[in-house]
Amino acid sequence: MEKYNKEFLELYDKYADVIFRHCYLRVYNRELAQDLAQEVFLRIWRYETRGNTITNMRAFLYRTARNLIIDEYKKQKKILSLDRMEEERRTIKAPEEGSDILKKIDAKNAAASLKNLEDRYREVITLRYIDELSVKEIAEILSESENTVSVRIHRGLQRLKKMVSHYD
Repeated sequence: MEKYNKEFLELYDKYADVIFRHCYLRVYNRELAQDLAQEVFLRIWRYETRGNTITNMRAFLYRTARNLIIDEYKKQKKILSLDRMEEERRTIKAPEEGSDILKKIDAKNAAASLKNLEDRYREVITLRYIDELSVKEIAEILSESENTVSVRIHRGLQRLKKMVSHYD
C-alpha cells in the first residue's frame, strides 16, 4: 500500500496543475476548478484501490475531468461565463506547431474568441493547443476517431481565424 501511495503522490504532482488548468479553462471559476480537479484524483484513487487498472493514465485523467465538467454543467443548467478569465487576463500558451492564428492573438482576444466558439470546437482546440494533448489522446478522451478529432480541430481553427480577423 505504501508503494501505491507514493505512486499516487507522484501522479498527483505530475498532473494536478494541468488538470486544474483544464478544468479552469472549461468553467472559468477558480474554486469550482479546484473542486473538480480534486474530485478527479479522488475518483482515480477509488477506481484503482478497487483493483481496476488504468492503461493510459493521462487520457483517463482528462476523460474523468471532462465527465465531471459535463455533470457540473448539467447541475447548473447554464454555461458559466468566461468574463472572469478576461478580467484576470490569464495568458493562454500558444502552440509551438500548427496554427499561426493562435500565435498572433493575445490572451484577451484568444479568450474572447474561444468564448464565442462552439463547445465542440473549443474543447478540441483547448485539449490540443492549451493542454498539449495529441490527436490520438484527444480521440481516446472523447471516444471519437482520430479523423473526427482532426477535422474538428481544423474546422475550429478556421472559425477561430474568422473571429480573430474581426480583432485586427
